[in-house]
Amino acid sequence: MNTLILTGVTVPLNGGVSSAINKQPITTRTHCTADGLTDDEQADHRHHGGPDRALHYYPQEHFAYWETFWKAMQLSPSPTPFKPGAFGENLSDSGLTEEQVHIGDIFSLGEAVIQISQPRAPCFKLNIRFGYPQMSLIMQTLGKTGWLFRILQPGIVQPGDQLTKQHEDEARLTVKACLDTLYNQPFGAERLNLLIGHSALSRGWRQHASNWIDNTLADDWSRRLFNQTDSSDG
Repeated sequence: MNTLILTGVTVPLNGGVSSAINKQPITTRTHCTADGLTDDEQADHRHHGGPDRALHYYPQEHFAYWETFWKAMQLSPSPTPFKPGAFGENLSDSGLTEEQVHIGDIFSLGEAVIQISQPRAPCFKLNIRFGYPQMSLIMQTLGKTGWLFRILQPGIVQPGDQLTKQHEDEARLTVKACLDTLYNQPFGAERLNLLIGHSALSRGWRQHASNWIDNTLADDWSRRLFNQTDSSDG
């Protein structure tokens, strides 16, 4: 299966916010620059995009899970179908999940060379997109967030390009283990120090781990998850 490459433009969402979360597959070649795909937009440059968050990958394996979850919870039909682009991702394919890839792994995509930099930090806009106020929290708790890439070598990408692993990071810190350390596990100095010392992990995530070590108190994620109070995010 070829990797789907997706971009989006900023549009208004409910609740007085804007987002480019609605991604659609590209139909022509485009540039992958240090800040991401040239045709892709971000409404909030503080929390989205930039060198350590240039591209978001979401595993296609998760779409069937969310369909099953919705039925099991007897929720109203999701206003957003569970298919590529649903979670605001730029890349979607099968064969890779958060348990199978590592912070620092390097891939090629067309002419571009990209490196996993951090797990995705889901935000409240996903709650709006799916019409379910706990969506971001459940994604975070389950670890079904996908991950972000930085660009090591810019280049042209186009429909039909395949994401191909070139190098596996020697530390073998999986995206899932990284995410769980910061979000889903109690304070653990040894695990947090692994994050702090991992040179391929984004500066923001290393800082969050350092804050927890220094303060013995995790950063507050409530604004990111629910848009309620001021907090840190990834």
